Amino acid sequence: MVLNMKYPIGAKKSTKKYNNYGNRGMGLEGDLEITNNYYLQTDQAIIHKKPTPITIAKVDYPSRLEAVIKEGYFRTPSTTDYNGIYKGKYLDFEAKETTHKTSFPLSNIHNHQINHLKAIFHHGGIGFIIVRFTTLNQTYLLTVEKLIKFLKNNNRKSIPLDYFKENGYIIKDKYNPRVDYLEVIDNIYFNGGNNEKNKT
Repeated sequence: MVLNMKYPIGAKKSTKKYNNYGNRGMGLEGDLEITNNYYLQTDQAIIHKKPTPITIAKVDYPSRLEAVIKEGYFRTPSTTDYNGIYKGKYLDFEAKETTHKTSFPLSNIHNHQINHLKAIFHHGGIGFIIVRFTTLNQTYLLTVEKLIKFLKNNNRKSIPLDYFKENGYIIKDKYNPRVDYLEVIDNIYFNGGNNEKNKT
């Protein structure tokens, strides 16, 4: 089912969900949910997906026991997907998937989300994006500092894969946790900084 959502400015966004079968049959969001549950159960961190406030505009009732939402509106522009706390630090990040093999389209992330990550960084929090190149089955973490650097120095409409390889950190697939991004965060912020950069 495709649910047409409208942002406050009136722009429509399709929320059709695609599964990534290249990574254990799970999409990135599913992998992150399992990972965050693992962090919570093992008392490592408290990180959750933020609920998105939605106003339902149109509902169809095919039967008395079934309701299908046909149209809805975002009440306010969403910030980022996930936030929480780890080792006394506030974490905030956006997670995206792309089928592109050579770049990540910047149209996949909104300006207000980038500005939100900048504000997190300004106030001493840890902000980043996680991007999965689904056809390559590669997942990268790019800090907000490196994201800002790219945006300042480029007018491109996408971030090349090579930029992720040179400036980002690959998140290796594991059984549990599936997407161990806290291992990367440890290496960047808690183990002396950039002393164990993972590259492909």
